[in-house]
Amino acid sequence: MDIRQLATFHKVATLLSFTRAAVELKYAQSSVTGHVKSLEESLEVSLFDRLGGRVELTEAGRRLLPYAEQMLALAGEARGAALGSDGPAGVLTVGSMESITSYRMPTLLEFFHHRHPALQILLRPSLCAETCHALRQGLFDLGFLMEAETRHPGVQTEILGSEPLTVVAAPGHPLTLAEKVTTEDLRSVRVISAEAGCAYRELFEAELNDGTGESLPFLEFGTIESIKRGVAAGLGISLLPTATVADSLEAGTLEALPWPIPFEVHTQIAWRRGRTLSREMRTFIDQTIRFLSEEYATH
Repeated sequence: MDIRQLATFHKVATLLSFTRAAVELKYAQSSVTGHVKSLEESLEVSLFDRLGGRVELTEAGRRLLPYAEQMLALAGEARGAALGSDGPAGVLTVGSMESITSYRMPTLLEFFHHRHPALQILLRPSLCAETCHALRQGLFDLGFLMEAETRHPGVQTEILGSEPLTVVAAPGHPLTLAEKVTTEDLRSVRVISAEAGCAYRELFEAELNDGTGESLPFLEFGTIESIKRGVAAGLGISLLPTATVADSLEAGTLEALPWPIPFEVHTQIAWRRGRTLSREMRTFIDQTIRFLSEEYATH
């Protein structure tokens, strides 16, 4: 078996598309087809069923996939050893959301920059559902989730911690004078939120809409920083991860509202279930657990 053939097979198997595999591998589609055909001939089995416009793994293909992943991971480690690299090297593609990338990961990324400079970490902005889909399709190596659920079809997760949330308003907002803010109070004010698909936004929206028989409008802003600016300007209130508003609360540009959060979300690191973890993936997971678990434990 040729390592290039295995790499091509793995890409087609994860994307279930010869066309998309050719684009990602930067091969002509005929080359992708040729690699798979040569591998099938050497093994004397069919690895894919072509059903109209769809591609599916055969039983033989499903049995081969975990071995291909192990062999490709070992080939990467062998390449690094031959080049004299005694640590993780290559590229990891990681899906993450803004709140984690900007407010939780800087210390972790600084560690990898200094300790493992040969490992390139590509961060891809992605909401939770998109991240799970990309992991299952093999488009991301790893991903971060912030959800109430901790079990996801086809995805393995490790919980890093419970993510604290805070409802914030501009200083002087009428609700900042209340000793306790109720859900009914929040239904009477404008809410600024992240785009649909954000787990804590959806939980917040469900809580506000519960029992009202109507869907309350949310004013959507594209980024956390724009949400914070909108709230500070008096455009509405918002629910955000506490880590993202801590500096603003300390500076007095935002104030926390005393609304007891009736739900909980967990920040998790995730990868495709059943995937053989490369040395680079194992290192990233281990160090993420080390850095972020300690951070959640102390806050």
